[in-house]
Amino acid sequence: MDTESFVLPVLGVVEETADACSVQLGVTPEVEAHFTYRPGQFLTLAVPSEETGLAARCYSLSSSPVDGGPLTVTVKRTVDGYASNWICDNLKAGDSIRVLPPSGIFSPADLDHDLLLFAGGSGVTPIISIARTALARGKGKIVVFYANRDESSVIFANEWARLSAEHPDRLVVVHWLESVQGLPSQDQLKSFASHFASYDSFCCGPAPFMKSVSLALRELEFPRERRHQEKFVSLGGNPFGDVAELQKAEATLADADDHEDDDAPALAGPVRLEVELDGSTYEYDDWSGRETILEFLESKGLDAPFSCREGNCSACACMVLEGEVKMAHNEVLDEMDLADGIRLGCQSTPLTEKLRITYNG
Repeated sequence: MDTESFVLPVLGVVEETADACSVQLGVTPEVEAHFTYRPGQFLTLAVPSEETGLAARCYSLSSSPVDGGPLTVTVKRTVDGYASNWICDNLKAGDSIRVLPPSGIFSPADLDHDLLLFAGGSGVTPIISIARTALARGKGKIVVFYANRDESSVIFANEWARLSAEHPDRLVVVHWLESVQGLPSQDQLKSFASHFASYDSFCCGPAPFMKSVSLALRELEFPRERRHQEKFVSLGGNPFGDVAELQKAEATLADADDHEDDDAPALAGPVRLEVELDGSTYEYDDWSGRETILEFLESKGLDAPFSCREGNCSACACMVLEGEVKMAHNEVLDEMDLADGIRLGCQSTPLTEKLRITYNG
């Protein structure tokens, strides 16, 4: 993944609802190669801050990589949310903003699969990107369950109507309004999903909504490889720094600490690692185990996903299929994620002599 940041021009800002806007960004031919993306991925934006210099925030791409439209993120205001309010109140056409290239693994492995997409509120942003792309390039059926507070809160209402009209044989969109039906319960979500038990599921939205969806799918025995969730929290660090220099400094510190870490549990010999990434499998038997999964894969020249490097986002999430790891820090994975074997690559070091992981789930 790219570590370099880029300043992109703002082509326009579209008001989607009273508290959500879409920011359209320009990509010049010189930087176009850095901004190829998969549906469901996100951008990390640098929002100016008087207190900290900048606030780094992740926002999902609502645009599709296949329809020729501008690179677009959609931002919903949150209560006391500095970055989201600054973006909606201040950005306009002609401005520019600093961003990191696309990241994230919340994306279908096969656009031809049937998809069951759950969205709550602004969680619709990556969901509509997936739907748009699958409709344009895939062959499967798509069912969307979209929960909102009320009718005025529905983001992309007109776009969902247009897509449904253009693809009546492939797309079904169910709008669930709290003002009419109350909050969707786990049993109601289970009943809905039971009709699509063979579909690949993707869910994004508020934590209680995602938990209910996850529990419902578990009760229906959806296998883990067909259950996907996207999670974001505010980044505490600054991923826009000189990452290359930071890595060199960290490596120097690691070397200096080699003889000061005698109390740490040591592995008896090199670690064997097998990793599935971007549809390919790689095997290594020379991992010292002192580097994190992410650092080791980067040292081998692999384009492993990450964003914050601090355990504050899920961009680097992988699934441990065999062996055990230790995570130094985790602000985003819950108990169910951990029980499923999901770990953060930027924070994980091995506890066993063999480790098998996948980024393809």
